[in-house]
Amino acid sequence: MPVHEITDPDDDRIADYRALTDVELRTRWEPPHGLFIAEGELVLRRALRAGYPARSYLVDAKRVDQLADLDTGDAPVYAATPDVLQRATGFHVHRGVLASFHRKPLRSADEVLAAARRVVILEDVNNHTNLGAIFRGAAALGLDAVLLSPTCADPLYRRSVRVSMGEVFAVPYAKLDRWPEGLDQVRAAGFTVLAMTPAPDAVPMQRLAPAQRERAALLLGAEGPGLTAAAQAASDVRVVIPMRRGVDSLNVAAAAAVAFWELGREDLI
Repeated sequence: MPVHEITDPDDDRIADYRALTDVELRTRWEPPHGLFIAEGELVLRRALRAGYPARSYLVDAKRVDQLADLDTGDAPVYAATPDVLQRATGFHVHRGVLASFHRKPLRSADEVLAAARRVVILEDVNNHTNLGAIFRGAAALGLDAVLLSPTCADPLYRRSVRVSMGEVFAVPYAKLDRWPEGLDQVRAAGFTVLAMTPAPDAVPMQRLAPAQRERAALLLGAEGPGLTAAAQAASDVRVVIPMRRGVDSLNVAAAAAVAFWELGREDLI
């Protein structure tokens, strides 16, 4: 595995990794160029196992041996000191390993729905930490796919990928191009759309009928505002996680995990 030493943080060979903390810049750069950045050895290896082609690797010079067993193919391996890494990326790369990957073509919603039994639909979820945590919860708790409204954040943004521990590569996802009209597409595929809301007249999740659970599409909104009125109106059932001690809601990723477990609990019996 040939290794190329980088001593200049402005070296054009590592342009893919420049200013990784600038969300606006990365949003303009990565998807249009068909790229995403993986951070950490575990995430990197999961991306490779999922079939994403590596474009290049950038590692702390002291950690080059961590990649010694990889077949890096035509993707160059660049090594630099922690100082150079920090100046290039904009943060301390404490995991010591980064990689730039080519994206795969995005699946269609119909393709994803055809292979799924239970799905989660996200409206306007723009916090990358929440998005990554929802993907990790979906993988762990038996959801088969994630559908995104047109205004959701990018699941392959570096922070989403890292928080998900690479599970964004394991859980199929697609975008619904029309919103909230796209929920009709989900319903036509045989799913019951369950809109999560803290409204007092919503149905407690544990009281859902077996038919409503069987092919459930759980609909969640952004942190704070929650689901829009239009999305709730386009759903089949409004559901709630009963709360205690006057707490009216949970963080969206926490609420998603509770709801995922509740929908699939009988699968574990």
